[in-house]
Amino acid sequence: MENNQSALNYFHPLVATWFAESIGMPTDLQMLAWPHIAAGEHVLITAPTGSGKTMAAFLWAINELITGKWPLGLISVLYVSPLKALNNDIRRNLRSPLSELRTLFTRSGEYWPPLGIAIRSGDTPQSERRRMLREPPEILITTPESLNLLLSSHGGRSMLTNIRTVVLDEIHAVTDSKRGVHLITGVDRLAPLSGEFQRIALSATVRPLEAVAQFVGGYRMVGDPRSPGYSARPVQIVSSSQKKDYSLTVRFPKAAADWDDRDSFWQPFVDEIKEIVVRNRSTLVFANSRRLCERLYSQ
Repeated sequence: MENNQSALNYFHPLVATWFAESIGMPTDLQMLAWPHIAAGEHVLITAPTGSGKTMAAFLWAINELITGKWPLGLISVLYVSPLKALNNDIRRNLRSPLSELRTLFTRSGEYWPPLGIAIRSGDTPQSERRRMLREPPEILITTPESLNLLLSSHGGRSMLTNIRTVVLDEIHAVTDSKRGVHLITGVDRLAPLSGEFQRIALSATVRPLEAVAQFVGGYRMVGDPRSPGYSARPVQIVSSSQKKDYSLTVRFPKAAADWDDRDSFWQPFVDEIKEIVVRNRSTLVFANSRRLCERLYSQ
């Protein structure tokens, strides 16, 4: 317990207090990752879903912003995910702890800086895009495609001159595809604008770890620009040893056993799904086709 608690010593006392009271003890993954992240090292974090990867990546950046170590009014944290739906979740999940931290800082008489979080994707309205140019958020959430579009415009590049850390989420989904090349070349194009910045990649499952780490780190130019050389950026691999417990049960609704009407056959499944949804906070339902999925949903 003492070792877990000592991981919070990297943070402002009020940030550590908030984490202990709102979340509890750091996970083993967070314990392993925060020393490397606090030291500014590039990190590849791999662990099962629910191990605290996102918090491990973001909490140090939030700490640096609210303590004034990173400047405000500029984009310092860039989060890139291949999933637009995940980006919306990330913004929502960040707003809650920031609100709680603001309350804690205000009650303690500590200065709380105004922190902006914005999403830039193909769905972002033009009015919001123009607002970002005038008032860049401290945390920008985007996709690989939108990142490259930003880098292709003068206005977009002007927002990306102060990046301190880039968080690459769901890295396993793109590493072996052209989209992955699009992503990492965009990240590398940031370096001439911002200078060197920290790279933090997150993945629930990815293999081989060493190859993915090399992909994330890339190469930096060394020596005289007129006769440059290139060296690989070292990337620390942080892998959780914590195992996830699964409880698996296979069953068939009794009411559907003696069905004789195709239309009525699905009603017992619908009834059982409803009961499961009511009993649980999150439910994931798989179907054999989109049509069947929509039919179950409509009922």
